[in-house]
Amino acid sequence: MAVATVTTQPLEKPLRKKPLPAGRPREWYVSHNRRLKAMRLAIALLDTGVYQPSTADNARIRATADRLAIHPPSDTTCRMVRALIRYGR
Repeated sequence: MAVATVTTQPLEKPLRKKPLPAGRPREWYVSHNRRLKAMRLAIALLDTGVYQPSTADNARIRATADRLAIHPPSDTTCRMVRALIRYGR
């Protein structure tokens, strides 16, 4: 049985970004952006057929980030991606 590989295509027109609220501590912005990056990577991995966190090792997550033109994620972000795949069902 052949398995079809689905790749995430970029949007024709990017979504409009809203500015983040001002006055928060720097750690809030760092964690917020880390969560957004982890979500984008988890969605891309799910689109390519990675449904088990055990198959999403750091190398695969970083290769997906490279394919999406995202800076390589840290080990912490990679753990967040696996957690999203595991508990985001």
